[in-house]
Amino acid sequence: MVKTWIIIFSMDTVTAQLQKEFEKAQQARINKNEGQARVCARRAAGIAIRDYLTRKGNKIPSMSAYDLLNLLKDDTNLPPDLKLAADNLTVRVTEEFTLPVDADLIAEARKLSNWLLSN
Repeated sequence: MVKTWIIIFSMDTVTAQLQKEFEKAQQARINKNEGQARVCARRAAGIAIRDYLTRKGNKIPSMSAYDLLNLLKDDTNLPPDLKLAADNLTVRVTEEFTLPVDADLIAEARKLSNWLLSN
């Protein structure tokens, strides 16, 4: 059985949630916990994606930010650089817990979120 989630957020709520996640991401980076920073950046992107899909009238197939990022990669309206950002946000770390790509995931999540909120 597939669960479908419909969530309606006001823009103020979405903005506050995004700000909170990005603050957590920055604090994690300051604390040299890049893994937690990556998780927070991914969650922030998930918040923006849920809002974007809801405003477009789409049902939310999953609450997982990871699943939503993978879904977003197929959006034909998403510019190529933002598809790359979504892809980078879903890349798995290596056995040494490092990213196999050179990317600032907090910055990528911000860029992606800003575009999603304005479209």
